[in-house]
Amino acid sequence: MPDSERLHDRARAMRKQPTPAERRLWQRLRNRQLGGLKFRRQLPLGPYIADFACKGPAVIIECDGGQHAENAYDARRDAWFAAEGYRVFRFWNGEILDNLEGVLETILRDLGRR
Repeated sequence: MPDSERLHDRARAMRKQPTPAERRLWQRLRNRQLGGLKFRRQLPLGPYIADFACKGPAVIIECDGGQHAENAYDARRDAWFAAEGYRVFRFWNGEILDNLEGVLETILRDLGRR
């Protein structure tokens, strides 16, 4: 099976079993609820899968658990996304679960939408 096909299969599986933080954030990103932006979840981009991505403006939102602390793989992903023109927002799962409104306000403010 080619790499791109495996990546799409993995993204599909990840959409079927989101983490609690991803599920909660998706409820507020879907259907253009956040500033009219169209987000897609678990979107394959190049060799990576973005948790949530909006192509216009080019934005990626990542939900991070403890395994992402000081992670060299994440640094490479972020660099690749940035080179492709994406702005990457990273939030800890606990932050999303405990302060979702603050997370959404941060995204809107940093995008100049508020």
